[in-house]
Amino acid sequence: MNRTKQIIRTSVVGIIANVFLAGFKALVGLLAHSVAIVLDAVNNLSDALSSVITIIGTKLSVRPADHKHPFGHGRVEYLTAIIIAAIVLTTGITSLIESVKKIINPVEPEYTTVTLIVIIVAIVAKLLLGWYVRRQGKKLDSDALVASGSDALFDAVITLATLVSAGIMLIWNVSIDGYLGAVISVVIIKAGVEMLSSPINQLLGARVSAELVSKIKSEIMAQEGVQGVYDIILNGYGPNLTIGSLHIAVPDTMTAHQIHGLTRQIAEMMYDNHGIVMTVGVYANASGNSANAELQRIVVETLSREEHILEVHGFYCYEDGRISVDVVPDYSITDDRTYLQHLYEQLSVAVPDHPLSIVIDHLYSE
Repeated sequence: MNRTKQIIRTSVVGIIANVFLAGFKALVGLLAHSVAIVLDAVNNLSDALSSVITIIGTKLSVRPADHKHPFGHGRVEYLTAIIIAAIVLTTGITSLIESVKKIINPVEPEYTTVTLIVIIVAIVAKLLLGWYVRRQGKKLDSDALVASGSDALFDAVITLATLVSAGIMLIWNVSIDGYLGAVISVVIIKAGVEMLSSPINQLLGARVSAELVSKIKSEIMAQEGVQGVYDIILNGYGPNLTIGSLHIAVPDTMTAHQIHGLTRQIAEMMYDNHGIVMTVGVYANASGNSANAELQRIVVETLSREEHILEVHGFYCYEDGRISVDVVPDYSITDDRTYLQHLYEQLSVAVPDHPLSIVIDHLYSE
């Protein structure tokens, strides 16, 4: 079963569970003539909304690319997760407001055997549902499912707090309903904010994992002829599509035919191993005992000695003697222009007879 079908199936389970729980509460509430239980049943129906949103978002996200959206619609999943996280955040804020009201104007709650049975059933059902949906969300890398599962778990925690409050009330005749609710509400609000951060960061262009970058580098460096991997840039367009680019350094003795075959092989490997549509650029390293090789050694060694330099690559010497090279400074460098001027001054001493072009790169994926 593919990822999309698994997400939809998990969401359908969530809808069925919430509808069943709502029906159970409504039946008990009507038989016990309890308006509170009937209203809680309606709340369970609204909980199914997050699963419905997940299904809609998942179906929209797998729509094929079109003229207006050439990279597909995968990022709809992030919007879905944001909506569900907003629902969780709203639940936490609403619960906090009600809890503060209970603290200011305490009302002595009344609990019956029927009420306690409903509470226990709700806790068990929501815990199982939340655990299942959240686990599937992590397994399928679906922020929407993770948020939906967390929503169910928070419902269980809120209901458990009600049960604990009821127990304390029945045993010691002390009501802590408002205080307990306030604490749990703050936890839910914090979790809601954290849930929002993941999909929002994805939309803004979050940095990919260091493990993935390291794996990509090691796989490419294992290819014959590759002497370095640089400038890795990866952009996510949903969980199923990543588009990126990178540069490889190869000996300047390789033919165009050999380079073509190597870059094609790397692009195919990246797609097969990671599902990444990768564009591969090339830097030609000067080899042998040529004048260019000596110039390259001097330039790389001079710049590498400079403080804050992490990487030097992309050396190229034009026929007119002009030298171009890329440098990657660490994140302590915030004024590129001033630092670039310093590098020009240092390098012009080492190679005084060559016009210079230094390009500052940044580590976008490392």
